Amino acid sequence: MTSELISHYFPDLSRKQKDQFAELDELYRFWNSRINLVSRKDIDMLYLHHILHSLAIAKVIRFLPGEKILDVGTGGGFPGVPLAILFPETHFHLVDSIGKKIKVVNEVALASNLSNVVATHARAEQINDKFNFVVSRAVTRLSEFYPWIKGKFSNNSMNEIQNGILYLKGGDLTEEIAESGLNAQLIPLNDFFKEDYFETKFVVYIPQ
Repeated sequence: MTSELISHYFPDLSRKQKDQFAELDELYRFWNSRINLVSRKDIDMLYLHHILHSLAIAKVIRFLPGEKILDVGTGGGFPGVPLAILFPETHFHLVDSIGKKIKVVNEVALASNLSNVVATHARAEQINDKFNFVVSRAVTRLSEFYPWIKGKFSNNSMNEIQNGILYLKGGDLTEEIAESGLNAQLIPLNDFFKEDYFETKFVVYIPQ
């Protein structure tokens, strides 16, 4: 899998964006050999399993210039880094409780010239800012996740959809959503991507 996969689904990328996506392979291979971010086998599927999966959020919403996005439990920078490449005028704040992962995010952002990314070694509860959207990739059950970010949303909603949570998760989520008591909308990723990997994966949108 190469960065051509990204260009296939996002044909309007600039030359700079294409180069930034192409460089991620080498960057993540380098850092993954030092800090185990993803499994050795999975690094070969970086574009499918991590980058394109992150960009599924961009099939649901186009972030606007000046909007502020919080990525909770970003790990090595997913979904925040791919989204920051795609939306260079949107501000992304990536947080993770594991410091060495945030070190990787900062190094990748620096190497990719991503001036719209701030990465913080912290728990989400420690971030005292307001955001238009919170994004995350299956860090925990929604009932546990929501208290971390409750109250972090700006009242200023600029986008076509209301400010809220965009959560990447797979499998049968019926019980988990019922348990959370949240008003969640499930958007299947196989509406956008043809690969089998996305067959049972969703963006869970929860307006605030």
